[in-house]
Amino acid sequence: MADRSIAPDTPELRARWGNFTFAQSWADKAKAAIARYPEGRQRSAVMALLDYAQRQVGEETNTQGWLPIPVIEYVARELGMPVIRVLEVATFYTMYNLVPVGRFHVQVCGTTPCMLRGSDDIIATCEKRGMHAGHTTDDGLWTFTEVECMGNCASAPMVQINDDNYEDLTPERMDAILDALARGETPKAGTQEPGRHTVEPAGALSTLTAMANENHDYRGEWA
Repeated sequence: MADRSIAPDTPELRARWGNFTFAQSWADKAKAAIARYPEGRQRSAVMALLDYAQRQVGEETNTQGWLPIPVIEYVARELGMPVIRVLEVATFYTMYNLVPVGRFHVQVCGTTPCMLRGSDDIIATCEKRGMHAGHTTDDGLWTFTEVECMGNCASAPMVQINDDNYEDLTPERMDAILDALARGETPKAGTQEPGRHTVEPAGALSTLTAMANENHDYRGEWA
């Protein structure tokens, strides 16, 4: 997560985002999200609409995106909700950024399994590029955050960068990922361990061996 304080609601912020509306592509997604819920329950789509709004802001600013107060107000109007209720959701879930962030939001897990597997070295690798916790680099490319467990303990250490997880990291692998992103490339997501497909035991499988190279569906074999 980035800084959890809310960006000040300034005249400049209003001038930039006060007339925010969904672009047609995001409006279509929002309409579909709202339609999933029965009449009277449309407010249940608030998380989806906040996500779409953040992504549109990201497209407009060439960043991961964030939620200015006027944009949160727009989502509230779309769903007929009090602004404070939408703000409560946005401030509770750390997937929503409340301040501007960089093009790439680098979230390094520092919880025990990742720490034991070398997350301190991954953090040091980021710091060598000018990243430090809770801040965006001067070039606007990186926002760095140390986060709690993101559920990839079997392939620690790991980071999440925007929508992708990168696992089984070493400083060299982390450098390669950051270099690729900086060049505008899309590095391989998931495990960075050669020969490892997902989070199967490193080395060799003793069961579910067909999962080594693809997501094999075993259900037909269990009948």
